[in-house]
Amino acid sequence: MLADRAGGDSKGRFVETNFKLCACCVLLFAAFMFFARLGARSLWASEGRWAEVAREMVVSGDYFWPTINGRVYYDKPLLSYWFVVAASGLNRRVDELATRLPSACAGLMAVAILLVLGRHFYSAETALWSGLVLTTSYSFIFFSRHASADMETVTGELAALALFVKNWPNPALSWLIAFWSVMALTSLTKGLLGFVLPLLVASVYSTFADGRKAFVSDIRNRGVKSLPRLIAERNRWFFNRYTPLAVAVAAVIYLAPFALSYLKTGSNLGLYMVYRENVLRFVHPFDHRGPIWLYVPVIFALMAPWSVFLPGALTYFHSQTFQGRSDREVLGDRFVLAFFWTIFAFFTASGSRRSYYILPILPACALIVARALTAADAPRQAWARRLVGLGHLALTFVTLLGVLALLPPSVLPGRFANLPPLPHRAAFAALWLAASIAFVYASVKKTFRATLVSTFVGATLVCVYIFMLAMPAAERYRPERTFARTVVAHTGGIPDGTLVMYKIWAPGLDFYLGSKKPIPDFENPEELKNYASNGRLRWIITRSKDAASLPFPTSTVSIEPTFPWEPAERTQVKYLLLERTGDVTRSMSDQQKASAQAKSP
Repeated sequence: MLADRAGGDSKGRFVETNFKLCACCVLLFAAFMFFARLGARSLWASEGRWAEVAREMVVSGDYFWPTINGRVYYDKPLLSYWFVVAASGLNRRVDELATRLPSACAGLMAVAILLVLGRHFYSAETALWSGLVLTTSYSFIFFSRHASADMETVTGELAALALFVKNWPNPALSWLIAFWSVMALTSLTKGLLGFVLPLLVASVYSTFADGRKAFVSDIRNRGVKSLPRLIAERNRWFFNRYTPLAVAVAAVIYLAPFALSYLKTGSNLGLYMVYRENVLRFVHPFDHRGPIWLYVPVIFALMAPWSVFLPGALTYFHSQTFQGRSDREVLGDRFVLAFFWTIFAFFTASGSRRSYYILPILPACALIVARALTAADAPRQAWARRLVGLGHLALTFVTLLGVLALLPPSVLPGRFANLPPLPHRAAFAALWLAASIAFVYASVKKTFRATLVSTFVGATLVCVYIFMLAMPAAERYRPERTFARTVVAHTGGIPDGTLVMYKIWAPGLDFYLGSKKPIPDFENPEELKNYASNGRLRWIITRSKDAASLPFPTSTVSIEPTFPWEPAERTQVKYLLLERTGDVTRSMSDQQKASAQAKSP
């Protein structure tokens, strides 16, 4: 059983008196985790969209009409693309580093805001540990090193909530304008969540800030009919004379880019996409229809490894009596619970569910874990203590089991035997040994502080290996960038009109091809046939599975490599560079030969 944490010791006094210095150390550590080797690997998955939209903005000089290969792509508002364009000014080109830099900066800002928020409610030690927990949560690092609008959205929402808790319940024009302006800017990165989530969390917290029992008691004393007035009284930060002006300022900030885009292009597609991606997707989802229980396991995956302590930490929060706590700490506990459960309920209620949608909950999770394991009465409840202990035991077991990764692939079963050797084996062995020692020591020590330190050490070492060693080393098995360079070399630099793309939408490939003009792309063989009749077409980029439907004979110039551990169906989506070898007619036997050629490794 874990021993109680000793309160008021010398370490605790040191961090209280040197909080700013310690906070700077946490931020330096976060900067290392988010920025080190940030541009060392090629773009992955959705990163290609942000890179290509920004690249085409720079090439065309049009910053109000986002496109991918010349076709409009307005699925997200403009601000996140502008951030990439601004970052590209550092080395005068849009590349992997510039594309990811806004997310890394946003991640660092989120940690800084969480430190401020944690210190507002809790001790310096709790605030510092909340920052360290967030910084070493796997998915938070991943999205801080990943080009998207997600981390910017998380940071903007957290900034709005920090403004709120430091200024409510007394409404004042200055902070209300700042609060609504931050929400407007946040909503310009990914969507209306920048408004919705902070407003929901703020309203739930202010409604129940005095406690659920006090709220129910007021309803009983004043009658159910008084409920609207009671809610308005508890939400004076919203129901006041300054809110209309603050909302007007936010509306101007939010609508300005869409208005400029409309004046420049005559299209209101941007606002329609806001409605489609936010309102319609929530009420009548057209994709991403995950099960209603999706976010229960997802939270554990997103916040790994710290998620193993969430059950015990939540048990601590929900079973405490608030006796012996300051008013500030009680308000903090209620705010954190409102933060966590409001976001969880909102995304669960949405008809469209996808794992990373719930990323905004991670700061709340970090506060919950840090608060539970650093409080002076850190869990005294039997179940809470038992759950925390089981979580640490699970982490210790998984860490020790990591030695299996050092086994040669040849001894592994099935397709695993075809995997490439572990990159940087010596570094992995050293990091695994250090993490194992930390976990075993904490298991013997049996204190909450040892639990925190060992988990922090283990999480840091694992993430350093994954993001700074393993992922860059795996570039040899991610050939999109190499394939694009091969295409450029064979075609002589993407000559105008002689290269087309057939049944492909691949922003990452478009980015690495780097064409200054849109490359013609076709979905229909007849349209391609008509285009080819002008006689200029020579090169075609397509996937293996689509080569057989081309309306003219071709020869294979280059194909993405196939690796032994890949499933057979993966070979069907490999990129092909084909060269046209005949007229726009061919027999069935020609098609069969082309199909067999495309399917061969």
